[in-house]
Amino acid sequence: MTGEKEHRGIRHWIHSGKGQKIIVVVLFMLVPMLLLFTFTYLPFAEMIKFSFYRMKYIGVREWVGLQNYIDVFKRNDCFGALKNSLYYMGGALVQLVLSLYLATILSFKVKGGNAFKGLIFFPFLVNGIALGFIFKFFYTRGFVLDTILHFVGFKLDNLPYWLKDQRINNISLVFTSVWKYCGQNMVLFIGAIMSVDGEMYEAARLDGASRFQQFLYIILPNIKTIVVLNVILSITGSISAFEPAYVIGGPGTATYFVVMDKVAHVSQKVGLASAMAVVLLIIILFTTMLQKLFFKYLFGDADLDDKTYAEKRRERSLVRYRRFHRHDN
Repeated sequence: MTGEKEHRGIRHWIHSGKGQKIIVVVLFMLVPMLLLFTFTYLPFAEMIKFSFYRMKYIGVREWVGLQNYIDVFKRNDCFGALKNSLYYMGGALVQLVLSLYLATILSFKVKGGNAFKGLIFFPFLVNGIALGFIFKFFYTRGFVLDTILHFVGFKLDNLPYWLKDQRINNISLVFTSVWKYCGQNMVLFIGAIMSVDGEMYEAARLDGASRFQQFLYIILPNIKTIVVLNVILSITGSISAFEPAYVIGGPGTATYFVVMDKVAHVSQKVGLASAMAVVLLIIILFTTMLQKLFFKYLFGDADLDDKTYAEKRRERSLVRYRRFHRHDN
């Protein structure tokens, strides 16, 4: 009798409004978590397990312990490829400066600004593989880039081989990443700049502030959070660069991901490639942690809650600007 009452109570709770809300919330949480576990955490755990075996995709597995990790540090091509990431890091910094500059200009009223935003953002929508083939044709000897330079007065014989000359081919590949991601970062910066309190601009204009002064003492301090985020994402993304080096290629341009792809799919050393992936993950996590510690040291008040931090940031921006304005006068 008691069990029947409990069963009726559970059934009544399920059909009640409160019970249905809880069930919907649990299902909406459960389904994404199940998909995340199935397609992310479970394969990641399997990859870690594979890194302790000498194995191919098909065949016998041999337990080797930490030998794959030792081989990763012994191979010159693995960590030699990480040197090419420095080119992409340099390109990421150039890209951030350029996108911040464009975002600052476009945040003010500019004729044709919306059309220009669309044109700059469009490369981000192009598939990375397709982008690689476009630039491979663009850099090929005697084609688009050489034709343009020849038209403006350069002799073809004096031009370098953009994809063969190891002094310049990595820089050529980095330019493709700058071209692709500049628009994305620009849009993020514009969104952050638009969130700055308009009263600060009005006060600055009444005091006769130039555009550069408004950027230096109002805009930059107020978008510090998004600047830090973009720097962290750009630097960590540079370490895992793949598409330009894989599709366009050239001597001495292989990145860590390209080497890992060859180890896994050409040499069929799945265990070693898995160990390389784990090592790369550790490097990215370590780099991210160092960047966060650096910016936390540089901006010590980042732990304040959002409201308090925004208020303090606004007050400091006004004080900094007024102090600078009095100094000029």
